[in-house]
Amino acid sequence: MSLLLIPANAYWLVQMERVRYSAHPTTVSLFFNAVFILLVVTLCNALVGRAFPRVVLRRGELYFVYLAMALTSTLPAHDLLQILVPSLMWPFKYKDRAGWGRFIPDLPHEWMVSDPDVFNPFFQGNDTIYRWKYLQAWATPVLVWSLFLTVLYFVMQCVNVLLRKQWTDRERLAYPIIQLPMEIAAVGPGGELPPLFRNRLFWGGFTLAALVDVVNSLNLYYPSVPTILTPGRGESFLNLLQFVPDKPWNAIGWTPISWYPFLIGLGMLMPVDFLFSAWFFYLFWKAQLVVTAALALDQDPRFPYPNAQAFGAYMAFLVYTLWLSRGYLAQVLKRAATGRGELDDAAEPLTYRQAICGIAAGLAFLAWFSARLGMPAWLALIFFGIYLALALAITRMRAELGTPIHDLHFTGPDWTLAEVVGTRDLGSRTLGAFTMYFWFNRAYRGHPAPHQLEGFKLAEQSGGEYRKWFWWMVGLTAVGCLAGFWAMLQTHYEYGALARVRNSFGNEAYARLASWLSAPKPSNPTVITATGIGFVFALFLQFMRVRFPWWPFHPLGYAVTSSWEINLVWMPLFVAWVLKVVLLRYTGLPGYRRALPFFFGLMLGQFVVGSLLNFYGIAMEIPTYQFWQ
Repeated sequence: MSLLLIPANAYWLVQMERVRYSAHPTTVSLFFNAVFILLVVTLCNALVGRAFPRVVLRRGELYFVYLAMALTSTLPAHDLLQILVPSLMWPFKYKDRAGWGRFIPDLPHEWMVSDPDVFNPFFQGNDTIYRWKYLQAWATPVLVWSLFLTVLYFVMQCVNVLLRKQWTDRERLAYPIIQLPMEIAAVGPGGELPPLFRNRLFWGGFTLAALVDVVNSLNLYYPSVPTILTPGRGESFLNLLQFVPDKPWNAIGWTPISWYPFLIGLGMLMPVDFLFSAWFFYLFWKAQLVVTAALALDQDPRFPYPNAQAFGAYMAFLVYTLWLSRGYLAQVLKRAATGRGELDDAAEPLTYRQAICGIAAGLAFLAWFSARLGMPAWLALIFFGIYLALALAITRMRAELGTPIHDLHFTGPDWTLAEVVGTRDLGSRTLGAFTMYFWFNRAYRGHPAPHQLEGFKLAEQSGGEYRKWFWWMVGLTAVGCLAGFWAMLQTHYEYGALARVRNSFGNEAYARLASWLSAPKPSNPTVITATGIGFVFALFLQFMRVRFPWWPFHPLGYAVTSSWEINLVWMPLFVAWVLKVVLLRYTGLPGYRRALPFFFGLMLGQFVVGSLLNFYGIAMEIPTYQFWQ
């Protein structure tokens, strides 16, 4: 069933995020498309169970359906294939732009699409991918980049294998992101609907959130119908900037008051100190901008380098996490090297020796692949080392805290190495290779690594065999790559990338490359300093948090609130913080737990109505109300 749903889900995602440029489920940690598909399968399963109880899907099988939809959604996502596919043609389409002729000969033409007769219809539309010439031209790029992605995902899975037992069994992390899918899939032995659907509080939250979306969608077609705190962009929000038009206070920039019930519900699953830190450090970053303007330091438009500070904070969190796990990791290495030790890896997805060998083999392939692009193999290992470090930090914070965002715009290894080493010393071919990797490093909103570890948690909760789930995830990745490419090509040859489809990010990557080559720069000490400040400050916050139980500031609140996405979620997280503090203060932990179904209802109410409206808009080719972004 999951294999049949993957292409349909990929097509739906591309329709939402690329063709209609709306909803954007893969820009927040909990993908509503995966939750909605799980809900539909669960409801159909209950109907089938009444007539054919022997063929119903059990809880573990429903968990797997969710995992398949979530993991494969990371591929045709806003921050992955939606960037890669146009990028494979972009420099040839716009080769006459100033400075671009210098780097085009160094690009891997055999892994791209350089024939105007093939890429022009992609941009113009009113055509079909099902032409022999198009299929021939795309065959090699699709297979090569699908292989690259499958190996990259495989390496991350192997890394997750090494840490699964520590984070899941020993530390018992909460995994907040998958709590709603687990509640939906908690069916009875005959496929009966889960207890959540018999809870009155759940239906109260569901009705409230659904009513908000229904009223706001009616306003789109009948403006006389009043809206209820309509989410959206620009003027749709209450923007605090309008109240501080003068310097230095207007340095805060766009500061929206947003309203997303599903994020309030998701926030109720997060720790109180993180919820407090999320909105506090959002204001902290705004204060940095005001001070920068007041001191006339804004002559450097990037100052105070929040991306670099955030990168340092992520690295500090990772270092501290691995330090706490040092004893366990020593046991892992002993088991892998000798086959003996306190740890038993017989039931793990792979033995620790197999996982380490898988990481080594995968990195060797990625280094070879990068060398073909022009990057030295030793530098490629550093490049992917930084990428995997960020992946680990994101995975840990998702498993521990349930962070709703982790976008980290323009903070990946390509940006970091270019700043730390300097574009002057890297060489044109290496910078070209960085550009070819722009598509999976522009932002990390739909990162796959957390979904992989959450998949192992779902396997544990359902009593499944880790090894089977591991290899199924590898297979799902390969199928998801092909489905994602198909969905992108199908829609773009039909609609046109420059016609009905929202423009891509192709120009960002190659304009950056042209800038690097035309004005090479040395190492940037300011970026290095800002990274160090972020690292040290995050370690200080962590030290204080461990030393003093009353300390309210979480280092990850500092890390995740520096980038663009926090503008959308800080107010819902503030509301969730207030509600959770009040609930815990006046009803205690039992009262909080009794109230959780209401917040699950807030999430599912928006997901269901939003998904149905989206289907209606796609089918009728009309705009519809979007509950997110």
